[in-house]
Order: sequence, then structure tokens, then C-alpha cells
Amino acid sequence: MQQLLETETRGSISTVLIVDDHPLYSDALASALELVFKYCIIKKAQTLAQATTLLDDGFTPDLIMFDLKLPDVSGISGFRSVRARVPDTPILVISSLASTELVQSLLREGAAGFLPKETPAKVLKTVLAEVAAGRVYVPQEYQASEDSVNVPPTSAYELHPKLAILTPQQQRIMRLICEGKPNKQIAYELSLAEATVKAHITALLRRLQVQNRTQAAVLVESANMEVAAQSNDPEARAFLNQ
Repeated sequence: MQQLLETETRGSISTVLIVDDHPLYSDALASALELVFKYCIIKKAQTLAQATTLLDDGFTPDLIMFDLKLPDVSGISGFRSVRARVPDTPILVISSLASTELVQSLLREGAAGFLPKETPAKVLKTVLAEVAAGRVYVPQEYQASEDSVNVPPTSAYELHPKLAILTPQQQRIMRLICEGKPNKQIAYELSLAEATVKAHITALLRRLQVQNRTQAAVLVESANMEVAAQSNDPEARAFLNQ
């Protein structure tokens, strides 16, 4: 990351959580933040589990800088998990993987913006100023075109006839099943009773016409592969559908 000018950006950012599993990049972000926001308190996490522990222990950041690719995360589920824990905290997503569809999906999920990992440090000050002011930052190349603004997002859960009939809550549970989460963890992440999760799973298995969780996960994986094969950016589409 290039050297950043030592000029302070005015805003309400005094605490930041950096979630990134690459120590050198995380350190570079921290150094840049300290130059932009004087006396900023910065904490770092290399996994989703470390990040959620910090949040659950009472750390209340004014900003979260979140890498999509973490060792204990599949797709954008990690972002969704953090978003659910701190719905009022802006989350600036950072990723080396990007497509307009992926970025726009993150914005619909509540992201405060998107920052490609190759972004020069001189641009970071502008990005942070936008987020600190309560605005959303998206690089020009990932902004939705006029032709695509009204086009609904496409995913395996919308296109596959069986997955499309699942309720939103069943789809959320199905995504966590695909991550290998047990019922107790699913209940915790969705703030549900474990008995309620079991009832949802019984219902979604019946709707999918499968016998168990493994068959359901295989069905979702197959649907994701079919959707990705139709995309101009298969890697980003597959990542989005996880």
C-alpha cells in the first residue's frame, strides 16, 4: 500500500475493527487508518470467529473493514453474520474478488461500500471520508448501470424451482447447513430456539424432497454450479451463492 498523506479526515470514526486474514495487509490498513483518524482505536481479527468474539465481548467499532475471503467463511455468509450482530455499524467490504453483481448484492445486504484490495492508499482517505460521512462508497467500475438498476438479482435460490419455494428464513438456514453448521450454532446465529431450527429443517427437507441435510446440501451445490456456468464471472457468482 502506497504512503498516505498525513492529513486527518474529520468524522465520527474513533474505533475500527479490521477483519482480514493477511497480517501484512491488515497492518497496512491499520497504519493508513491511524494517519486518517488521529487517536483511532484499532482492533484486528483474522477469522470470523475472532471478530464475533470481539463484538460479543463488548467491542463497539464505529467502522468494520471486512475481508470476504476468510478461512472460516463460505461466500458472503460471514458478512451476513457480522451485519446481523451490529446492524447499525457501517461495514466496508474489502475483497480481491469482485464483480458488479457481487458488489450490488453486498449493498442490498447493507454494506457501507466496497473496496478492492488493490486500491491505492491515496484513494483510501477519500473512501474513509465518504463512509465517515454516512455515505456509501462504490468504485465506478462496480456501480450498477442504468440498464441493470431494475434487474432483479439472480441466484440459485431464485432460479432453482425447489430452492425458490423456500421461505427467506429457510434459505438462511439452508445456507448455514451448507457451511456445515450444527443446529445449535444455526439457532445461535439466527437468534432462534433450537426446536424452531429443527422444525424449519424438517419443513425445508420436505419442500426440497430430500431425506437429509447432506442431500439438501448436494442439491444446493448442484444448483450453484448450474447458475455459475451461466455467468460471465463464474467465480464471483459461485462465491455469491455460497
